[in-house]
Amino acid sequence: MSAPEHIVFVTGRLARARLEKVAAGLPDKFRWSIADAGVKVAALMTEEIIRRRVALPQGATRVILPGRCRANPEHLAAHFGVPVERGPDEVVDLPAWLGLSARKIDLSRHDLRIFSEIVDASKMSVAEILAKGQDLARRGADVIDLGGLPDTSFPHLEDSVRALKGAGLKVSVDSFSRDELARGAEAGADFLLSLNEDTLDLAFETDAVPVLVPTRPDDLPSLDRAIARMREAGRPFLADPILEPIHHGFVDSIARYRDTRNRWPDIAMMMGTGNLTELTEADSLGVTALLVGMCSELAIQNVLIVQVSNHTRRTVEEHDAARRVMYAAKADSALPKGYGRALLGLHDKRPFVQTAEEIAQAAAEVRDPNYRIAVAEDGIHVYNRDIHRVGTDAMAFFPELEVASDGAHAFYLGAELAKAETAWRLGKRYVQDEPLDWGCAADAEVEDATAFKKAGHTRHSGPDAPPPGTRDARLVTPEVDEDPPEVVPETAARSEASPERPQEPKTKLVCGRLVPVDQA
Repeated sequence: MSAPEHIVFVTGRLARARLEKVAAGLPDKFRWSIADAGVKVAALMTEEIIRRRVALPQGATRVILPGRCRANPEHLAAHFGVPVERGPDEVVDLPAWLGLSARKIDLSRHDLRIFSEIVDASKMSVAEILAKGQDLARRGADVIDLGGLPDTSFPHLEDSVRALKGAGLKVSVDSFSRDELARGAEAGADFLLSLNEDTLDLAFETDAVPVLVPTRPDDLPSLDRAIARMREAGRPFLADPILEPIHHGFVDSIARYRDTRNRWPDIAMMMGTGNLTELTEADSLGVTALLVGMCSELAIQNVLIVQVSNHTRRTVEEHDAARRVMYAAKADSALPKGYGRALLGLHDKRPFVQTAEEIAQAAAEVRDPNYRIAVAEDGIHVYNRDIHRVGTDAMAFFPELEVASDGAHAFYLGAELAKAETAWRLGKRYVQDEPLDWGCAADAEVEDATAFKKAGHTRHSGPDAPPPGTRDARLVTPEVDEDPPEVVPETAARSEASPERPQEPKTKLVCGRLVPVDQA
């Protein structure tokens, strides 16, 4: 019988008390120790410091580093002889990171194909169409849809299809013109959008897969007849009952998707989401998540998306994120909760990772003039060795910060405080010197997690003064105020720290309410 796992959490002095509280709340099945390297800020620990100052207790089987520690886990694993992993950025996320949510999150898979339309393609050059198609594919599109315009010729349609196909992309042609559809198919298009029972003959003249639609959105029997004809012929197709805008048949159109799936349980279907995302002036991320959730329930594995309005500029990324979350949740037979933050653009589920009391405790231990900024439920906290102020208006802090003669430092603090105020007002996580996380609504900054960031341009006033709490802080020798390293065993830590909170019980949805499993 193998020995139980023994996890060692590496930390710094300021984070140790918080880590002890969180670790004390872990289930008894976890055996753990805390290795306090004696360095004030864990994020400033280097590989050399960890190798030199951290000694693993007897029987340690795994080491977990702080998420912002800029060390290479592989190098440290070779040094310690046990696996070393980078944990979450915030201590509060440690239980979920250890898998206590009862599921392993895997967002690498999906079963939804994204058709992304290039609107007004007939007005663009072949080079412009190719560049646009490659950009859409980079962002997550699987099929590039060439959208034609009524009463507008598209003489370079064939060249456009061939250029996209030559780049290895799947292509669909979307037109009201039967001639354009035929030309696109002849040039090698993979799909034709859209055919109804009156134009269905074209589907038998080409190898392109047709998308079938009703002759009118409310004429579902016409779609049924087209489906029946294609099935009798044994030809592939997609069926789209047509999603209509709010106040123009939206609810009835949703019912038509459900009815079509009930009548044809095994056919391939498509939903065009643009009539909701484009024609509803609401943040499109939530609208997209809801529609992709409907697709997941109804086993609709194709969506046609469009981006015309500026408020849907991230629609490809939003559909890509939503399809991964919904696939994972469906595979787990679970609600789409706890599958990452990609679908949370404006708000965070747990925005405040520290309480006001915990920030005050950290502030009391500061012995240098560098300003730290944190956000808790009561507002924005700014502190150093001399002051600790709390407020909700970023500009109101300026008179107390004594940076009127230090333009660079004032600029830095103004930017950080404005960011902190935005986070506090929206209920988002704030981390000093890090960009706010907007989910899939904005590109995340890609960085090397094993190396320190570049130093910024700000400096604290005064000769030989240490830099402020910015990226420049990484220039400070992290051991100038070191304490002796220490290994705290689980028994000692549990006796000194009350668990932060009991683990949330497993729940089940009953009559529209989440209730503990043992009460269901």
